[in-house]
This record gives sequence, C-alpha cells and structure tokens, in this order.
Amino acid sequence: MSIPKPPDPAKLVISVFMKDKAVLETLFERLEQIGGPVDMISKWLDFDFTDYYYREMGFPLFRRVIAFKELIGQDDLSRIKLSTNELEKENESGGRRQVNIDPGYLLSSRFILATGKDYSHRIYIGDQIYGDLTLMYTGQGFKPLEWTYPDYRSKQVTDFLEKIRNKYILDLKGRKNK
Repeated sequence: MSIPKPPDPAKLVISVFMKDKAVLETLFERLEQIGGPVDMISKWLDFDFTDYYYREMGFPLFRRVIAFKELIGQDDLSRIKLSTNELEKENESGGRRQVNIDPGYLLSSRFILATGKDYSHRIYIGDQIYGDLTLMYTGQGFKPLEWTYPDYRSKQVTDFLEKIRNKYILDLKGRKNK
C-alpha cells in the first residue's frame, strides 16, 4: 500500500515573451506580486522556434525566464496561471496580447507548465487549468518529451532550467535543515 505524504514544494518559474522588451519592465512589479521576490532571471533568449504567435504579437519576439525565491505548493499553480492570464488581458492592445506569460514549476525530477488547454498528456489541476509535463530530468539533464514545445527543447532554456534546478535543490536542503 502506498502511504500518502505531502508533496515537495516547487520552484515557481515564469516564462515571459513579447515583441517590445520594455513591456517586461512594466510587468515586473506585478509578477513579483504573483510570485514574490525574484531569485534568478535569464538573459534575453531567442524566440525563433515557431511563428505561431507572430500574427498576434508581431516579430521578432523575445523571452526571459524568471525563477522566484519562495517555494510554492504544487497546488498553487492553477491560481498562479489565472493571475498571469489576467495580467495578459490587462496588457492587450486592440484585442491582441502584447505579452505571453507561461507559469510553471520545477521539481528535481520534472518541469511542469500550466495551460488552459486539455490534451492527452495534460493532467487537470483545478480552476479549468491543466498541468503539462514539459520536461523530465534524468542524470543527463532535462529531457524533452514528444509533445515538448520546440522553445522548451532549446539548449538556452534547458541550461537555464538546470541552474534553477541546482538552486532549488539548495533551497530544499535549507528548508530541511531549519
């Protein structure tokens, strides 16, 4: 028989992409209200893996990945996704998004993204939101799955997630030593 136990807390990670890099500066305080103080932020990353968003947002697009200091409950992800959806709506112009905000969480074994879209590999997590198993961690690093979006397969993103994972493991050890 398996014995239920509380899940480990997770590292909140939010990926933000936009056409106008200045948009991130206007959103930063609100993102901190959602996730708390920032722990790590990537440099500007390429976003040339798909043209899916070009019609709505324009071209070129730029991405930053942000990790937050405070660990979250895994069950907080649906609430966070609803908050980031609201922030996207507040920043629409002419009915078009100016920014795409993808919250997720990282554990030592995997990276999960939140989405409002159901699909076979997504698990319902509440509030009309699904968790997408995006990457799995093995001894060789983060590994994409057949459905992993091309940008999350990129070395730029997985290398940064590896840094976040290392910090997350230290954070967990610090919590256990308290």
